[in-house]
Amino acid sequence: MSKQIIVKSIFLFALLGYVLSPLSSMAQQPGVRVVASTDTSNIRIGEQVKLRLSATVDQPAGITVVFPQLPDSMEHWEVVSRLKPDTTGDNNRKIFSQTIILTSFDSGHWEIPAFRFDVVQNTAGTTDSAFTVPLGIDVGTIEVDTTKAFKPIKSVKGVGWNFWDYWLYFAIGISGILIGIGLIVYFRSKPKKVLVKPVVPLISPYEAALKQLQQLRAEKVWQQGDVKQYYTRLTDTLRTYLEEQFNIPALEQTSEELLQHIKPVTILNQQRDKLRSLLTLADLAKFAKLHPSPDEHEAAIQQAIEIVEWTKPSAAKAGNSVEAGKEEIKQP
Repeated sequence: MSKQIIVKSIFLFALLGYVLSPLSSMAQQPGVRVVASTDTSNIRIGEQVKLRLSATVDQPAGITVVFPQLPDSMEHWEVVSRLKPDTTGDNNRKIFSQTIILTSFDSGHWEIPAFRFDVVQNTAGTTDSAFTVPLGIDVGTIEVDTTKAFKPIKSVKGVGWNFWDYWLYFAIGISGILIGIGLIVYFRSKPKKVLVKPVVPLISPYEAALKQLQQLRAEKVWQQGDVKQYYTRLTDTLRTYLEEQFNIPALEQTSEELLQHIKPVTILNQQRDKLRSLLTLADLAKFAKLHPSPDEHEAAIQQAIEIVEWTKPSAAKAGNSVEAGKEEIKQP
């Protein structure tokens, strides 16, 4: 018998300590009061209840209140949404509050548990806790009158056809048809491209190069002191001839690159030393401001004429247009 009394006493003291623990925690924070309240104490299953958490802080300077973080699901309760925290008051007293929407799908009397607020003393660097009081909510079911007879299940009723229920589909279909018709009309009426035939040059590259070299000699450019223009026109004429006659990108290459690309062309390779001497002299005159002698001027244009004459197309290929005068390329 005495053992049962001792056990009951221990249980009562433990229960009393649990009930009084929130009050003792609140007593530790005389300047902070936390409250949990609801807008109703009775809902039907699936309905919502607004839970408002608030903390009133006297002399808020140097005090930070941390609200409890509710999980998405608690025993018998589901969190529907959380509103943004709100703050009111002044420097002497501030009220922090937050509203949380809850719902329950279990009928019965359920408690919203106590929540812990952390109170941080910024100056002292200490943290204490304050607790709210649990709240009881009755969750009821929808009453069903069992005295009335069950009504038969109603048959499925068809809904009348309405154009506005399908106007979007009609609009898409008509737009697709109009776009298709427009594309057909566009492509049928689009003018056909006329193939432009390549223009056959009136004179061959050989004749054009020879004519330009003779004109350069007749103008006496270097005799007038314009040495750079003389060698520029001389090398451009020769490079254009090589590009058109042998399909070598001579105008885009340096002198050394040009000498490397003429190796596979046998007839050009035979004039390689003469072409090297001419290009070297022209580069020095154009870029190094070299002043060749009159004999070197005349020898340069004479070398250009000789290269053109040596590589001119044969009589059998003289009638061709763009491809006239090309020699057989030697395999490396």
